[in-house]
Amino acid sequence: MILERLLNISPTTLLIIPPVGILIYGFLQYLLDPLRSVPGPFLARFSRLWYFLEIYKGSFEETNIGLHRRYGPIVRIAPHEYSIDDVNAARTIYGHGNAFVKAPWYQAWMPPDVNKASLFSDLNPHRHGLQRRKFSSLYSMSALIGYEPFVNNCTSLLCHRFNEIAQAGKTVNLQHWLQCYAFDVIGEITFANRFGFLDMGEDKEGVFGAIDERGIYSTFVGIFPWIHAILYPLLPKTGGHGYVFNYTLRQIEERQKSLKDPRNAGREGPPDIMTKILLAHEADPNKMTKIDLITMCQSNIGAGSDTTAITLSSILYHLLKYPRTYQVLRNEIDTAAKEGTVSDPVTFKEAQDLPYLQAVIKEALRMHSATGLPMQRVVPPTGTTIAGHFIPAGSSVGINAWVAHRNTSIYGPDAEQWRPERWLEFEQQGRGAEVEKYALAFGMGSRTCIGKNISLLEMSKLVPQLVRKFDFQLDEELEKEGLKSCNRWFVKQMNFEGKVFARGEEKDG
Repeated sequence: MILERLLNISPTTLLIIPPVGILIYGFLQYLLDPLRSVPGPFLARFSRLWYFLEIYKGSFEETNIGLHRRYGPIVRIAPHEYSIDDVNAARTIYGHGNAFVKAPWYQAWMPPDVNKASLFSDLNPHRHGLQRRKFSSLYSMSALIGYEPFVNNCTSLLCHRFNEIAQAGKTVNLQHWLQCYAFDVIGEITFANRFGFLDMGEDKEGVFGAIDERGIYSTFVGIFPWIHAILYPLLPKTGGHGYVFNYTLRQIEERQKSLKDPRNAGREGPPDIMTKILLAHEADPNKMTKIDLITMCQSNIGAGSDTTAITLSSILYHLLKYPRTYQVLRNEIDTAAKEGTVSDPVTFKEAQDLPYLQAVIKEALRMHSATGLPMQRVVPPTGTTIAGHFIPAGSSVGINAWVAHRNTSIYGPDAEQWRPERWLEFEQQGRGAEVEKYALAFGMGSRTCIGKNISLLEMSKLVPQLVRKFDFQLDEELEKEGLKSCNRWFVKQMNFEGKVFARGEEKDG
C-alpha cells in the first residue's frame, strides 16, 4: 500500500519534497542550537549557502569587517561556525598546545591521501608537529643568510626590467611584475634555479592562473568538504599546476644526478632548500621521504609566491597612494646609505636596523593581509568560552586577519587608515609585543606560516632597492576607482597599474 502511494506521487510533489526537507532540517538545527543568541545574518543560521555566496562575491574580507561592526565580537557565518574578533580568544584558539585543530575546510587543500598533506593543510596536529620539525631549520632566521644571494639575483633582474619599462614609458601591472619576482625568488631558494618569469614578464605555461584556479577550487569546495573526495580525482593533471609538479620532479631528478657526479665534488654554491632536503632523504629515506621532498617543494611555490607578491603589492601601493610615507622611507634609506650603514643591495641584517622600513612592512601586512577568510578551528571536547558565550565541542571558530587588524582597541581609533608611524609609537609605548599578539598576517601559534622569514627576507631586501632607484605613478583609473581585489582565500590585487620612472626622471603631468 505504501509503495503504491509512493509510485502515485506526482512529479511536482517530487520536486517540492527535497527543498522542503532541507528547510525543515535547517529549522530543526536552529531550534536545537544552544547558541541561538549569537547574532549574524539570518540565512547563515540555516545553511552554509550564505557563506558560499558571500565568498563568491570576492570581497568577504570587507563583509567580515562589516559583520563585526554590526554584531560585535562573535558572529555566526554558518550553522555551528563563528567568526571571532577578540584578543583573548586569539590566544585560546591558536595558542601553542591548545587542542583546537584545523577545521574540515582545509581538507580541500590537499589530496584525499592524508600522507600527502602539506604543512598548511594537515589537520592532524601530531603529524603536523613531526613534519614541521623536519623542515623548520630550513626556514629559520639563521638559514636566511644562505638565501640572500638568490634574492639579490632576482632583485637585480627586476630592477633591470623596471629600467626597461621606464625607458619605454609603458603602463604595466605592477602586481604581476612583483609576482614574477616572488615566483623567481622562491624558485631560486627552492631549486637554485629561477622559473624565468622575470626574463620577459610572461607566464607562458599558465602557472599563475593554474595556482589561482586550484585556490578557487579549495576555497569553495572546503565549505562543503564532503564533496572533495568526489571531485578531486576529476581535477586536471596537466596545465599550469601540472607544470609545477613536473618541474619539481625534473629538478629533483637533475639534482640527484648532479650530486652523484664525481665531477661536481667540491663545488659549492648557495645552499638551496631542495638540496638540503634531498641530502636528508638520501641519509635516511624513512625519516625524510620522497613524498616529503615533493610536497615541501610544491608548497614553497604554491604559497610562497602569492603571499609575498600580495604583500609587496600592498607595500608599494600604499607608499604611492600616500607619497609622504614614500618620501620618509626614501629619506631613511638615503641617510643610511650616506652614513655607510646600508649596502647596495641592502642586506637583511641592515634592513632590520631601518625602523621606518620595518614599520612600513608591518603596516602593509596589517592593511592588506594576504589571506582574507577566518582561520577556522574546531572547538575541542571540553568546549570553550569566547566573548561571554560557551561554545560547545565540534563548533568551528576562527579569526580573519582583516578583522583583527581593524580592531581599534589594539591599533587605535584610526585603524582603518594607513599610518606606518603607529608601529614606532607602539615601540616607544612599550606595546610592541602586545600588538604583535594580534598581528595575524602569517597566522599564529604552532600553525604560523613556516615561510614567514623568507617572505620577510624578500620584502626587507627588495623594497629599499625600489625606493632608492625608482619613482612610480599610479594609473589614473586606479587613482579614481581605488584598488580592487578578489578574495579567494588569498586577497589578490587586480588593478595595480602604474608607470615606472628612473629616480629623478620627470613624471607625466
